[in-house]
Amino acid sequence: MARKSKRGTRARAAPPQALTTQSLYGRHTIEEALRARRRRLVRLLIREGPFRPELEPLVALARAAGVPVAQVEVDALPGGAGPAEAGFQGVVLEAGPLPEFTDVRELARPRGPAEPSRRLVALDGVEDPQNVGALARVADAAGIDGLILTRRRAPPLSPALARASAGAIEWLPVARVHNLGRALTTLKEAGFWVIGADPEASESLYELADPLLSGDLVVVLGAEGKGIRTSIRGALDHPIRIPMLGEVASLNVATAGAVMLFELLRRSNPSSEPKSDRKGR
Repeated sequence: MARKSKRGTRARAAPPQALTTQSLYGRHTIEEALRARRRRLVRLLIREGPFRPELEPLVALARAAGVPVAQVEVDALPGGAGPAEAGFQGVVLEAGPLPEFTDVRELARPRGPAEPSRRLVALDGVEDPQNVGALARVADAAGIDGLILTRRRAPPLSPALARASAGAIEWLPVARVHNLGRALTTLKEAGFWVIGADPEASESLYELADPLLSGDLVVVLGAEGKGIRTSIRGALDHPIRIPMLGEVASLNVATAGAVMLFELLRRSNPSSEPKSDRKGR
């Protein structure tokens, strides 16, 4: 059964772009894929040998979803994965690609008056799948409703990215756009404020006005070293900086995203309750 959520976009799945098959590794990644059921689930493969008890929850999830389970020799696993394969834990899930929206407005559907404000993250030129995966994990944990990626200068939603997100990308709706500036304009027309991380900004993250935090927000994060492009900076309503006291005047983009998103969560909804009772994903 898919995880319950108050975020409306999570209940709407766009069709996969292709009927290709991917091989997912890592128990957390596989568990979330089986729970979310947003992919086409093909089969769960377990390395032949003594059955390991820690894999039982995955087998139960697979069977509940109607996914075939088979034990195979190591050499028969996709890609010839073996114990030395990064992330290999004796289990592989063969599945289709994650769905992606092609219209950013799918992430900006109107909410009812009693529902929480909408929160989105847009990435400008963040190309490392490890960073995008880590940001997806942070975004999901901070209650973000969707992730916006560009067609160019952004990685595919690959198994490596899924593993870097610890499976969080399985739950996070993604829209991939041709023109980020135009997408931000569309969101502003839909009532969103656009804020972005800029180390040269005069306004601090901790100085954002409280009324702003009660509205719908898009948080824009740029690539490490380059930051947000000049053309995108013009679309920001509020460029903000993260105050830093050390000698190194920059943060990894995933770390900067975590600081920003959890500060926004703290100030906009300090009494928020977790959407899942599962700990330590």
